Amino acid sequence: MTMSDAPLLNPNSSALSGLAPESTEERLAEAPIGPILEVLREGRRFLVSAHTRPDGDAVGSMLAMGQLLEAIGKQADLVSADGVPATYLGLPGADRIRVQQSGFDRYDAVILLECDSLERTRLEGLEGQFLINIDHHLSGRGFGHVNWIDRHAASVGELVYRLIKAAGVALTPALATCLYTTLLTDTGGFRWGSVTAATFFLAGELVAAGADPVAIAKQVYFSIPMARMKLTNRAFMNLQCEGALAWSWIYDEDVRRAQALEEDCEGIVQMILAIAGIEVAAFLRELPEGGLRLSLRSKGQVNVAALAEQLGGGGHQTASGGTLAGPFVQARDRVLSVLRPAMLAC
Repeated sequence: MTMSDAPLLNPNSSALSGLAPESTEERLAEAPIGPILEVLREGRRFLVSAHTRPDGDAVGSMLAMGQLLEAIGKQADLVSADGVPATYLGLPGADRIRVQQSGFDRYDAVILLECDSLERTRLEGLEGQFLINIDHHLSGRGFGHVNWIDRHAASVGELVYRLIKAAGVALTPALATCLYTTLLTDTGGFRWGSVTAATFFLAGELVAAGADPVAIAKQVYFSIPMARMKLTNRAFMNLQCEGALAWSWIYDEDVRRAQALEEDCEGIVQMILAIAGIEVAAFLRELPEGGLRLSLRSKGQVNVAALAEQLGGGGHQTASGGTLAGPFVQARDRVLSVLRPAMLAC
């Protein structure tokens, strides 16, 4: 039986008991849970990775997938092109994620989480491996041998949760902690448009299974390094507003002067979006090699995923981004040439 011919899970399965019923039936009809579990059960060694510069969803999903594989007696190697941000080092098993970009062994399958392309991993030498692609971005693409792209899921962790339930694996406090972190961070603290009744239904089950929502929120939101505050200060000194659009930037020199890490740029764009009357926020970080990394956020009126795709990036309707080449000023002007026309209806 080929992977495409493998049977899907019955929509009435008890494996779905952790999600509100109204959120599951239509989405499950297209979910290749059965084929994915078939690969996991037949294989022995798996590589698990996510996109470069991993966020809370990427880290939490990797750790949860690793725990799922070990629970069914498999070997899981967790790899990231970039290290785990300090905010998530306290998650159960975070020290197991190793930084590696090339020189990979042969695996029964490589599981890629929250990547809209193979290039987003920045891992070299995976092209000849069997790929399982699990994503929830609007810009998600079917580049794997098995693809599960659910654009309605609040986080990729939600999809890993469904695999855990379908596999009959017990939801431990460690698993619950990692999965709750994916929900909290990829919904922006339950603020983005991906939040539904099913999101809170799942959050409640994870808390009941041992996730501590207060402790997790404190770690995510109340442990900001001083270097990040210095970058935030610089970004707000550069703040520009045009109607419902706000944008700011920092230069690479600002990052070096603050002795900051790449992860210290996270969260600045959300602060810009918090300004009253602003519908779209853009944050531009000059890269050491030239060009910039773009972060876009929207309060919902504008689909920033569509704008990011015009610039070679992608993401969610309210949270997207990408990387642009070229001198910083030209790259910045290109970003603004795409954003300004989109704001005319606001």
